[in-house]
Amino acid sequence: MGSSEEARVRLPQLRLDELLEELQARLDAARGTRDRVHSLLEAVLSVGRELDLEQALHSIVEAAASLVDAEYAALGVIGPDGRRLSAFHTVGVSDEQIARIGPYPEGHGILGELIRHPEPLRLAKICEHPASYGFPAHHPPMNTFLGVPIRVRDHVFGNLYLTEKRGGAQFDEEDVSVTQTLAVAAGVAIDNARLYEESRLRERWLRANAEITHSLMSGSDRTEVLGLIAERAGEITQSALAAVALPMEDTGALAVEIAVGMDAEAHRGLVLPMDSSLMGLAFSRASSVSSADVGQDDRISLEPPRFDGLGPAVAVPIGTGSAGPRGVVLLARKSGRPAFSATETEPLKAFAGQAALAMELAERRADAEEVAVLKDRDRIARDLHDLAIQRLFATGMTLQSAGRFIEHEEAAERVVRAVDDLDETIKIIRSTIFGLRTREGAGEAGLRARAVRVVGEAAPVLGFAPSVRMEGLLDTDVPKEIADHMVAVLSEALTNIARHAHADRADVLLATDGRQVRLSVTDNGTGIPADGRRSGLRNMAERAEQLGGRLELGSPQGGGTTLTWCVPARKP
Repeated sequence: MGSSEEARVRLPQLRLDELLEELQARLDAARGTRDRVHSLLEAVLSVGRELDLEQALHSIVEAAASLVDAEYAALGVIGPDGRRLSAFHTVGVSDEQIARIGPYPEGHGILGELIRHPEPLRLAKICEHPASYGFPAHHPPMNTFLGVPIRVRDHVFGNLYLTEKRGGAQFDEEDVSVTQTLAVAAGVAIDNARLYEESRLRERWLRANAEITHSLMSGSDRTEVLGLIAERAGEITQSALAAVALPMEDTGALAVEIAVGMDAEAHRGLVLPMDSSLMGLAFSRASSVSSADVGQDDRISLEPPRFDGLGPAVAVPIGTGSAGPRGVVLLARKSGRPAFSATETEPLKAFAGQAALAMELAERRADAEEVAVLKDRDRIARDLHDLAIQRLFATGMTLQSAGRFIEHEEAAERVVRAVDDLDETIKIIRSTIFGLRTREGAGEAGLRARAVRVVGEAAPVLGFAPSVRMEGLLDTDVPKEIADHMVAVLSEALTNIARHAHADRADVLLATDGRQVRLSVTDNGTGIPADGRRSGLRNMAERAEQLGGRLELGSPQGGGTTLTWCVPARKP
């Protein structure tokens, strides 16, 4: 009887405990839901505050991992082709692990599945999916998986990848819902960051344009302005190399006037053909030309070597008006960096166009100043002819007439000498007038253009096109007589290579520092035989000695011949 009574008392107690436990569980679930919603709101606010795109992407990955309690998380950015990942941001994997794993994934396997089908994907085991490729060596083991696409203005920007939910649990529908909510906020944050980045980029381009225009209009040297164009373009696009090339008159080639950054010396002074260089193609087509890997591009001559360590590159013409481009800007990034996007190339085109306009205005101003100088010269010449010469002539005639009345012999001789001096003075003034009315160097080709023509004429005989590099003010610091000798020596050297060297490569360097002029011709041929004819070399040596210089011969590492012809920049 007693046991029955106790059972009736215990049964309501058990039911009450069960109700209390269920209530506690529901309270815990409500509290968990509240905390999770709070965490989601905090994550959305945190992500939305970021204006730097890289930092925003990293914040999105961290927030996603925290919200669904995932050990590993990543955000893959889809490249311009829409088929591969162009960037990969991770959480949970150390730098040492990343280095051991190797290059970031490009979008194969499960990662590519979300690129091809941008819908949420939840897996209990990654390896069981048909698209799974497995993991590379040293990759941490992963089983559970959750992938969600991130859309920016109806365009899939990338995907969130979450793996290994802590505690060995599976990702559930609530995890999918939370991650999708975060992905929507992430899309807005990414769009804001990109718009902010684009506005800052435009502002930097505008400042650079203003700086270049001011520099040109204030009378800065052209070389200084070209250097400024290269520096600003390289800085804004985060390029490892920036170069500017200008056309060489009557040669059909470009000369790299300015190069700054990585291995700039290998580019500075190079003479580039129009058909086998990125800059030449951009100039001849009057449009931008890009390369995913400039070091492995079949359109570009790899000789001389100059692109080691460089990858993505773009060449943009400076101006594309009716007169054609005025030059080309080349930008190249290090290997492994992202390619130049349309978002970056378009402002670069506008920048190059503004630079061309500023260059043209500066040239027009220089032309106007030259016209003013010439007009002033004409006025001076006219005044000398109409006033000074006539008065001197009249004075001479007066003295000559007066001389007939001078009886003292010594005084008469002095008057005759004075008349002769006046005649000589008149001749000097007339010569000066002629000089004022004649433009120096009119119609004569410069040393640079003449050298390029000589190399171009030798190419068919050689069977290959020599590389040409020029350094210094060759057209202004080298007198015509020395330039004539230099061109003759260059022609003779290339002819000797064609006849005797059996070479398949030649490098030509013309340089001056204002004090000396140097010509260097290097080939990879058989060298100069000890018993060979030396009449051509003797002629070159005599030319150098005549100008107070020297001719030297050497053998570069790997064989061949180096001919160096060096003379003072002014004839002794």
